[in-house]
Amino acid sequence: MEFRLLGTFEAYRDNQPVALSNRRQERCLLAVLLLDPGRLVRTDRLIDLLWNGRPPASARGAVHTYIGRLRAALAPYGVMISSRRDGYLMEADGHQIDVDEFSRLTHQASDATEPAERLPLLDRALALWRGPLLADTAHDELRERLHGPLEELRLTGVELRAEAQLALGQHARVAAELTPLVARHPTREQLVATLMTALYQGGRQAEALTLYQTTRHALVEHLGVDPGTRLREVHRRILRADHRLDRPGRRVYEVRVRGESLPWSVGGHPALDFCNTFAGWAHPAPLPGAEWLRSFRTLAVWAGHVGLVDDVAVTRLIELAGHDAREAAAVLDEARTMRARLYACLTDPNDHHAFDAMAHHAETAATVQVFRRGADGRGRWWPDLRAGLRLPVHAVAWSAAELLADPRRLTIRACPDPACGWLFLDGSGVRRWCSLGTCGRSDAEALCRTA
Repeated sequence: MEFRLLGTFEAYRDNQPVALSNRRQERCLLAVLLLDPGRLVRTDRLIDLLWNGRPPASARGAVHTYIGRLRAALAPYGVMISSRRDGYLMEADGHQIDVDEFSRLTHQASDATEPAERLPLLDRALALWRGPLLADTAHDELRERLHGPLEELRLTGVELRAEAQLALGQHARVAAELTPLVARHPTREQLVATLMTALYQGGRQAEALTLYQTTRHALVEHLGVDPGTRLREVHRRILRADHRLDRPGRRVYEVRVRGESLPWSVGGHPALDFCNTFAGWAHPAPLPGAEWLRSFRTLAVWAGHVGLVDDVAVTRLIELAGHDAREAAAVLDEARTMRARLYACLTDPNDHHAFDAMAHHAETAATVQVFRRGADGRGRWWPDLRAGLRLPVHAVAWSAAELLADPRRLTIRACPDPACGWLFLDGSGVRRWCSLGTCGRSDAEALCRTA
């Protein structure tokens, strides 16, 4: 059976519509179970969601009645709702749910390396979007509680598709599709940067520059910040008629080193940039594009790019990884685990477990440090090449230890948007948001205005 939750609630069997219930709360209850197939949803949570924290005395009995009606309506189609302890679950029996398919296709597209491979996946994903989750059933607050990241995932998918279209030379299509979307999200800088690029490639330089000024005004007026690094870079390149804006196949704001796509160094310290990604790494369900540590080679190149290791070490690491792919993969997993510990340590000074874990990493890194003269004549500590494939992990741990011992550690902030979570240094003590334009959500803007 097929359930469509993106937009109005609809159910189908063999492409024929199925009428399940005309009662709003029953449809909401069914949707809650469908969003977590195979997992128990406690009755207390169902009551809290259906009555928004203000249930009547008869709520538990009402839920029992709703479940009975839904079971009767679904039974002819082989859909089962089971009772387990004090709750219910939707048996995961291969039913098609558009929310799951949308998420799967979007994340699959983010892993695709070629624009021609990415574009059809995103076309399929975005075609499933008929409107907000349960448009005719749930109010905005319930929708946010049920599956808040969906709108962010859709916007990320639109951005990824626009980038793929630009890479394939479809600038006119990008300009047409993004213009109304940017009007609805005037402070979402990545959308604006992509639209500016499309306008420039279509010979509409003046419109692109006007859009930048409009966006800059909106950011200052509503958020009190100037445009972020990416948007300023696109603006600068348009003013200079930079040929890279006319070259398809590459995002104009990415950093390319030795063929690797790296995140911009915007946190203010290598240890922060190690934690930061394009957007959304801190969220329990990472957004597409969030994970930039795709391979050990990426880790090695990044460590050289931010100055944690020298070029000789980067070349050596790439060679070693080619000879021992299994060990390289293990080191990459270790780096990701350490990243999570470092993020926890930096965002919660009272997390003693995370600090102890980082202290252990730092102490291990200290055993492989050597003091050498740099090209500028200054001495500094470098991880010894004898550390082998674990060298970049030691380099990051050493950098993290330096930050944790630095008074600037007290100025570290995290963007309050749960879909972002970027870390940055704030010596002024007045910023409460990242201002990188990776969030683009109204709730983040509200936080900014009230901070």
